[in-house]
Amino acid sequence: MNHIELFAGCGGLTLGLETAGFELLLANELSPMASETFAYNILDIDLEKGINTDKVLWLSSNFKRQQMIQRLRENPLLASGLASEHSSDLTVDNLSSDDLKRSLLVGSIIDLNKLMKEKNSRLLSLIKGSTDNGEIDLVSGGPPCQSFSLAGLRDASNHRNQLPWEFVKFVQQTKPKIALLENVSGILRAFKIDGRPFYAWFEVAKAFASVSYVPLCLQVNAKYVGVAQNRPRFILIAIRDDVFSNIITNSEDEILLDAFEPSRKLFEGVKAGKEPEYGTLPFFDADKKHPLFSTNIFSSLITHNQSNFVTVKDAIDDLRGSNMKRSQYVALINEAFDNPHHHSPNKNYNHEKRTNSSKVRARFRLYQVLTKLKKEESTEITKYLKSSGASGISSSVLISLQSHWLLNLEGKKTFFEDELELLALLSALFTKKQTQRALIANAPAPAALSIPDDACHYHEAEDTQRTLTVREMARIQSFPDWYKVKSKVTTGGQMRKFEVPQYTQIGNAVPPLLALALGNVCSRLLDISEKK
Repeated sequence: MNHIELFAGCGGLTLGLETAGFELLLANELSPMASETFAYNILDIDLEKGINTDKVLWLSSNFKRQQMIQRLRENPLLASGLASEHSSDLTVDNLSSDDLKRSLLVGSIIDLNKLMKEKNSRLLSLIKGSTDNGEIDLVSGGPPCQSFSLAGLRDASNHRNQLPWEFVKFVQQTKPKIALLENVSGILRAFKIDGRPFYAWFEVAKAFASVSYVPLCLQVNAKYVGVAQNRPRFILIAIRDDVFSNIITNSEDEILLDAFEPSRKLFEGVKAGKEPEYGTLPFFDADKKHPLFSTNIFSSLITHNQSNFVTVKDAIDDLRGSNMKRSQYVALINEAFDNPHHHSPNKNYNHEKRTNSSKVRARFRLYQVLTKLKKEESTEITKYLKSSGASGISSSVLISLQSHWLLNLEGKKTFFEDELELLALLSALFTKKQTQRALIANAPAPAALSIPDDACHYHEAEDTQRTLTVREMARIQSFPDWYKVKSKVTTGGQMRKFEVPQYTQIGNAVPPLLALALGNVCSRLLDISEKK
């Protein structure tokens, strides 16, 4: 089985899919920073050193190929557009299918689609020529849609909301047997456009139907496949009409066939020129334990439950010291994902601890204490901090706080017996940050975990009132220890608009264990479609 990866990021989805048996034909990623990590771990290419870089090709850049360091740091939004003054590695006339096989194309999916659609373009035929039989089994990817996310600005006009449609265009041109689209679960919530609800996921499903693909929509959660994070995701599996017909003919699973029936009806309606109404196509929610997830094909998406969820402690506790014992979870992710290259399997890459100010450490210690208080007490303190004291705080809550040690503004461990001194500390720790919290050791991590100061460590040792390291975040996301994240560690200011540093690369990635489970689903669908 082969696959093409769009919006490849740092490679989490590809790592899982390859472990499930898919062989990478081609990948595309806009960010040079994320591309550096993908190339290093998936393709065994060190772009920074500029050695053996033939399999990494820029669609469009302001710099020549010899200027690799500049390429790795440029703003990809300014390099996109295929302008005549830009440099492109795909204009070489003698480019072959072998050159493209297992390669990474750096640049905009919009540019890639334009290049494939150009009159007399050789690119599409070269891509299909890199397969054994001219057929692509799977096109997969997670189009970035921050404005779909409930944690960000929900804006229907945001240009990133057009990227799922670019995904559809690519699928229309390459005609894979299956397309797999991953996105934030916020895509399931409606936008308001001119006062009317707009359901982006439903529109994307109709778009796939219009190009001869039958859409099946799911809401899954990474914690159900053994990832140490409560990470709900939207998944759309679009099956080419002839492949779908084979699955329907060959399958004897009534639950599966019943689940596919609304998809079939929507597909046939769209192909007949009808406009389906919202509500005619369901999405199947793993949280609600729909029977679909008990079928052989989809059972890999629910292997864990409340009784055996992988916790933050399972994921990162051993990283606190060199003599700490690794959990079964850490052993699993290091054994499940092969280390095909030269990277040391037991070296904890990217585990440099960040230095936080005494004030930030004091706030983080307070967050740790909040996890030990009653829910109503911690809620009251959180509101007090984020309203700059406007919400008020009761004496009983202050008494509860006084039973725990805190850090003062100089970073010293202190029991605040005086109520006024405690109030003075709380006043100094007012914050507008909405997502900051301490991790809970015996639970999966929260979904919002993409920037360094989203969360602090759970442990009470006086050196753990800090943000997570990149390696700790990667562990939570189920990346193996040999997976080395490249480029800048973090960024800020205006550069946030286009830079994708290490923390963001991991935070945006599809967890490899979830990708492995999704790969098994797609593999089983292909097996049924090809059954004689």
